[in-house]
Amino acid sequence: MLIASQLEPTYARTVYPCFDEPAMKATFNIRIVHDPSYVALSNMPAIDVSEMKDENGSLWTVTTFNTSLKMSTYLTAFVICDFDYVTRTERGNEIRIWARKEAVKNGYVDYALNITGPIFSFLEDLLNVSYPLPKTDLVALPDFGAGAMENWGLMTFQESSLMYLPSDKFTSRKAMIAIIVSHELGHQACEMLRHFLFLFKWFGNLVTMNWWNDLWLNEGLASYFEYLGATFVEPKLSLDKIFYDHVVQPVLREDNEIGVRSLSESEDKIKGSFSLMSLFDSITYNKGASITWMLSGFLTEKLFIKALTLYLKEFSFSNANQDDLWTHIQMVVDSQDEVQLPASVKQIMDSWTCQNGFPVLTLNLTTGTITQEQFLNKKNENSTDSYNNTWIIPISWMRNGSSQPLMWLDKGSKMFPEMQVSESEYDWILLNVNLSGYYRVNYDQLNLKRLAHLLENDPKAIPAVSRFQLIDDVFALTQFGYIQIETALELTKYLAREDELFIWNMVLLNLVPENWESTLKNYEVYPLLKKYLLKRMLPIYHYYAGFIHQNVDALEDDYFAQVYLEKLFATACWLGLQDCLNLSSELYAKWMDDPEYKIPFLIRRTVSCYGVAVGSDKEWNFAWEMYNHTDSTKEDKDILLSAMSCAKESWLLYRYLQYGLSDTLFSSNCTSIIILYVVAKDIGHRIAWEFVTENWPLLSERYGKELLHDVLKVMGRFVNTDVQIQELQVFYNATLEEDEREATTLLLEFTKSENMERRQQLIKIANWLQKNVDD
Repeated sequence: MLIASQLEPTYARTVYPCFDEPAMKATFNIRIVHDPSYVALSNMPAIDVSEMKDENGSLWTVTTFNTSLKMSTYLTAFVICDFDYVTRTERGNEIRIWARKEAVKNGYVDYALNITGPIFSFLEDLLNVSYPLPKTDLVALPDFGAGAMENWGLMTFQESSLMYLPSDKFTSRKAMIAIIVSHELGHQACEMLRHFLFLFKWFGNLVTMNWWNDLWLNEGLASYFEYLGATFVEPKLSLDKIFYDHVVQPVLREDNEIGVRSLSESEDKIKGSFSLMSLFDSITYNKGASITWMLSGFLTEKLFIKALTLYLKEFSFSNANQDDLWTHIQMVVDSQDEVQLPASVKQIMDSWTCQNGFPVLTLNLTTGTITQEQFLNKKNENSTDSYNNTWIIPISWMRNGSSQPLMWLDKGSKMFPEMQVSESEYDWILLNVNLSGYYRVNYDQLNLKRLAHLLENDPKAIPAVSRFQLIDDVFALTQFGYIQIETALELTKYLAREDELFIWNMVLLNLVPENWESTLKNYEVYPLLKKYLLKRMLPIYHYYAGFIHQNVDALEDDYFAQVYLEKLFATACWLGLQDCLNLSSELYAKWMDDPEYKIPFLIRRTVSCYGVAVGSDKEWNFAWEMYNHTDSTKEDKDILLSAMSCAKESWLLYRYLQYGLSDTLFSSNCTSIIILYVVAKDIGHRIAWEFVTENWPLLSERYGKELLHDVLKVMGRFVNTDVQIQELQVFYNATLEEDEREATTLLLEFTKSENMERRQQLIKIANWLQKNVDD
């Protein structure tokens, strides 16, 4: 038995009567009556434990806790468990980490214990505030929907966010734990990677937002600190790369739809149209952190921290809104003369927090003119000209490799004489260096040619984060109709000299998106892509294959290898690189000879898939046998479920689907997973579709319409003609209600038009590759 509370945003009112608003702070006296064989935890230390009998004469324990500090209702918390803990004291603050007894015994929470204290101290020193509580409990919960929660003095986490298995040689888990823990502590004053740095959240507890519409003040600032804290704890992490890759880039991909909200919305608008829960999203966390990073960049970290310290001192134990923060930053800016701003802090920052979306800057190098407009999809008729948002934009830039003084664009368009370039092709300009600003850049053809030329001759002249951003920007600009795909492809010619895995990952996600893999093989672009990409991938592929062959443990500090090596290897095998296929067979055979052998974790999914694909029924049967082993973990099982769908022989796939139906062989929720794995494969999609139609009565009884929707979504990737839609329609017209039929037809029509557009794009890519494949 286990009880744990999660009261953010508005659930305190379901536990005790209260004014459940973040601005109404109070002190709390908590007393819990519980079964004597359990321990009760709350925000404050227990001051008394006594016994009482109920009317049936049964004995209960009464735990009484010290009066809490003045705080918001959503931060009150309690846990009743039979867990064990490890403890250490840091600057008088007792830190205890609680988890299931066997997890504590096996040392799974030791890493978290070792970094929690130092992160607290780092934050205290950085922000010059002392942590106001005598103790902090961190509890690892086997099942917890929120990921992690910064209750003051009693933080709760999913187990995976707090446990680091000593046998898990891999930093990515450590990094994520470091990030989540510092995030939560950061609230206390100030997904995998985010989880440890949660410790940073204590500053949201000290100064809470007036109301939920300024939630980003809590979460965005904490997300910024969590990355500072993570590098403090794990200095080997290259923070800037991880920050752009995990925080900035994903939210830039989302923050460009018409309906996306702004970072700070008015209270009325939220009360009228949003649910509070929908505010806990990537706009709040990632965009909040990105614009905090930008703010810290143009102010300098020194001034930013100084302003935050003042802000924390003034508003401790009370509430603030974003204007209060801007006022304190303005005070610090006014008291010095090194940093000059083109407008007030409030005007600059409101342009980023109160408007939705973000700008794209277009640069003309002949005249040195930069113009800004909101980045929207030009292919959607309804999205153009509907906004005339203008931002006040800090522009960090470099010319021919040397950094230039910061510039500001504070209106729609402006001329910068310093940015006019000469005739020489060695005269180039790069804007938004290291992605320090929250925007995209659209260069003119002249500069792009020069940058492409530079990348081929000396890629390291452009910092890694800027290479990442340059290529990400051109693909996003292509996707939204600002430039042609050929322009983007010119920037990939240099890739044989690219040794950064996170850049390769982004290129591959753009050129070989996961949901295209099964269909791309049917087009003439495939052999061209194969030749063009493999030629460029070989250096980085062989570099990492060397470690896999000789000493995979040497990669334990290479964070991006933990996260992205799989995609690189999977693509190499998908492109038919013989060395990759042989490596997969070899490691898979090694595992078959000795089931105790562990395929290197970093590429286990790819090796298992291609081991089965290249093999025969013998390899498939081995995967099946291993799947049924009792001691394989949930992750191992999922890898094997996926691998068994990689078989190249139709009868094996058909038999796999048949196995999936049987109650005795699988728990029922696996069947739908098996079907979805098979339907996504190039030879599997017909087999799975026939299987679904033949067995529909049984399947619909088990999974209802949900499964059919999921299968149709995947089938949609293969739909290129009306005839194919009609074929699917015949089936779902007989099985779905009328309104569902309409929705499904719309979905397929939309998918078909997307596929047609993709086909046009693939023809363009093929034509370009035809001309450039031998370069």
